[in-house]
Amino acid sequence: MNLRFVLGDQLTLNLASLRDMDPAHDVVLMVEVATETTYVPHHKQKIVLILSAMRHFAEKLRHEGYTVDYVHLTDPDNTGSFMGELARACARHTPSRVIMTQPGEWRVLANLEAWERTTNIALEIREDDRFFATRQRFREWAEGRASYRMEFFYREMRRETGILMDGKDPVGGQWNFDHDNRKPLPKEAVVPERLRFEPDTITRYVITLVADRFPDNFGRIEPFGWAVTREDALDALDHFIEDCLPGFGDYQDAMKTGEAFLYHAVLSPYLNSGLLTAREVCDAAENAWKNGHAPLNAVEGFIRQILGWREYVRGIYWERMPAYASTNALDATRPLPWFYWSGETDMNCLKQSIGDIARTAYGHHIQRLMVTGNFALLAGIRPAEVEEWYLAVYADAYEWVELPNVHGMVLFADGGLLASKPYAASGAYIDRMSDYCGGCRYSPKPKKGEESCPFNALYWNFLIRNEKKLSANPRLAMPYRNLARFSEEKRAEIVAGATQFLDSLSISSGSE
Repeated sequence: MNLRFVLGDQLTLNLASLRDMDPAHDVVLMVEVATETTYVPHHKQKIVLILSAMRHFAEKLRHEGYTVDYVHLTDPDNTGSFMGELARACARHTPSRVIMTQPGEWRVLANLEAWERTTNIALEIREDDRFFATRQRFREWAEGRASYRMEFFYREMRRETGILMDGKDPVGGQWNFDHDNRKPLPKEAVVPERLRFEPDTITRYVITLVADRFPDNFGRIEPFGWAVTREDALDALDHFIEDCLPGFGDYQDAMKTGEAFLYHAVLSPYLNSGLLTAREVCDAAENAWKNGHAPLNAVEGFIRQILGWREYVRGIYWERMPAYASTNALDATRPLPWFYWSGETDMNCLKQSIGDIARTAYGHHIQRLMVTGNFALLAGIRPAEVEEWYLAVYADAYEWVELPNVHGMVLFADGGLLASKPYAASGAYIDRMSDYCGGCRYSPKPKKGEESCPFNALYWNFLIRNEKKLSANPRLAMPYRNLARFSEEKRAEIVAGATQFLDSLSISSGSE
């Protein structure tokens, strides 16, 4: 018999490792282990989502006629690790081989390969074909390039898949409609009420388990409204396409107090756990455009996030790991401020964004990039600490997608391999794209003084601190031309003010 090992982010019935399964003889192994729930202090809702979705998937497999060997977190014999539970399962079932789909994270793959070398059991790892591009396909595209650009990779993916294509040309005559997708949210806009799901008996049990076992982890555990079954995830997809996609394009960069979701899909937790597939999500969006339900700028912008960006960061992750994670091109060394965990800060944009995450385990891409990420970039916070935070607090965070996004896009720690410039901004950007500044003790308008938004001084201090490394970047030519007009006295005043502010930040729950 074969033992089919399914991980918690592989909850897809058509998974490569399950396709040729013989239900009469083979066994599916699924395990909940302590190492995966504790290697970062995950948001309580993230743990509930994954464990509950795993348990529902196991029930689905049993309903389909599969034999499932499921190890619970509370099993007294649970060794607490994938390798330990795989060894125990092999002792129980004596399989001729273990079959699994390629894990999403480098450390898991490395552990599995080491495990195989120490046993006499064959381990067959199959390509994860839930993605559009294989690892080899990305490697072929990346070969010989000193730096990568998502836009060029995205165009090849469009050509290869035929998505939003008119023969050899992109529909609408252009590849990218991003310039149409940068509008602030009008004050009179009515944001769609989001579909959330009432926890069933299984989920309620897991909520109690997580509350008891992880009481000090980040975030609120309730209200919990995530889908934990494929059926509910499909309903969430339908809801997005019907109610939110038409407004997604124009306002995808907007932010609003108390609104974590706005018009965003909020489907990434289901894509990254396997409850939905990238192809079906892209097809649903493309059909909405074909049927006249959603405008092209919204549909193209959404599909670009999945067919373009999601595939692109996965390719970089597997192409460059493990060395990629250790680069620190801007020599950022400050510790992560405690407010990232507590939400206690006078900067309202950060307070609101972190509050949304604590409440929902979610934040959309502009909050991630231009609020929490922008501060970490400008402050020069150590990449590994920022990356641990991002991996911990979001329901959709797995290392393969989190690490390149944060390391390359947010922090520019790879020196420009992934992105063409650091995404640095002053308070004016946040003021333009949100209503956060109206409720803040600081103002983005004064350039200095106690009332000035800290982002203003931090922005110029960032440019000064990294002038030798970044001034030749053509996409930063304008701000560096402006900086060249600053007197030495003004520069020194900016550096002193920014340093004083950063040095005043608490870096642990017990510091003053």
